[in-house]
Amino acid sequence: MIIFALSTNAQIDTISREQAKEKEKFHSPKTATLLALIPSAGQAYNRKYWKMPIVYATMGTCIYFAISNQQQFSRFKKAYMQRDNGEHDEFYGILSKEALMNNMDRNRKIRDYTIAGAVLFYALQIVDANVDAHLFYFDVGDDLSANFYPQTFNSFYTRTPILGVGCTLKF
Repeated sequence: MIIFALSTNAQIDTISREQAKEKEKFHSPKTATLLALIPSAGQAYNRKYWKMPIVYATMGTCIYFAISNQQQFSRFKKAYMQRDNGEHDEFYGILSKEALMNNMDRNRKIRDYTIAGAVLFYALQIVDANVDAHLFYFDVGDDLSANFYPQTFNSFYTRTPILGVGCTLKF
């Protein structure tokens, strides 16, 4: 495709799309990946601003639940230790020693899964920033189309016609 551009002396130059891209500021996947080490900075660099609140909300939710489950774990652990020492705890007469241990294990497990989920999502947002940067100049033209139509196929075993769907992709 030929693009027309005005030069500084008011002449019209014809340049190719590749040359026009070279004249634009280069969009670096390496920069996007390095910026993504700060959550959602890579998405901002790629101009995908709508992803930023999703990243912050997910990371914030994971951190909130990790802290909440850590606090509950500490609470049950303190009660368990007090009961081990023969003292009265806040759950005295409500929960048995085994129930305190089960609650400790449950809260510790949920905390660990939440932290693992936060780390996984952090890594995924870095990968997302890298992929978006690689596809920054990807041309999505108007000539993309898909046509679906009914089609019959012959069965290999019974030699009877089978109704199916055919597809034609144009790009």
